[in-house]
Amino acid sequence: MKKLIQFCLLSASLAGFAMAGAAAEQRIATFNLRKAFDSYYKTIQSTAAIKQEATEVEKERSQMIENARKHEEDWRKLFDKANDQALSGEERDKNKRAAAEKYAELESDKKYIDQFDQTAAARLREKERLQVEKIVKEITGVVEAHARAAGYSMVLDASGVSVNLVQTPVVLYTDGKEDMTDSIIKELNAAAPPGSLDTNAPSSTNLSRPNNLPK
Repeated sequence: MKKLIQFCLLSASLAGFAMAGAAAEQRIATFNLRKAFDSYYKTIQSTAAIKQEATEVEKERSQMIENARKHEEDWRKLFDKANDQALSGEERDKNKRAAAEKYAELESDKKYIDQFDQTAAARLREKERLQVEKIVKEITGVVEAHARAAGYSMVLDASGVSVNLVQTPVVLYTDGKEDMTDSIIKELNAAAPPGSLDTNAPSSTNLSRPNNLPK
């Protein structure tokens, strides 16, 4: 038993030295992808462009809604006339047929608006998704280049969260000495046009983050 205990202690010691050696051989950096994504001027520009397109879509929709309301008013007037006993039977029948036609037109308006909403929303979501993927790919490409040049063997996303019930951060602790975030953001925004980093501009808002970025 004594020999077994000594053997186990020796094995544990050797394992500890092995892990320490492995840790000494690799350099690990951290990077806040969420912060970089939100701070990148291309994110702000993409957000502004999508918001502008959404505004144009809303204007077009508002016009369709207004036309539908006019058609509804016309239908109600015809409906009232079709039931107006002061009018002749022939006149009421005429208004009744016109009201039926106008009602069909109104139903067509509603279906068209519903289809317009679905199509416009899907188009904007897809455009947003493609922009997010493009920006994230560009950012991670810069991170990878920096990591290779600096000799890092691994870069952890400091903004990532785990999938447990409380969604704790993946990186539970870092002293920040090996964090690449600020230097990467500086490089990403080196070519930013004047005024493109103004996150308080009326035309800008936060572009939706990809699923792996916490809100």
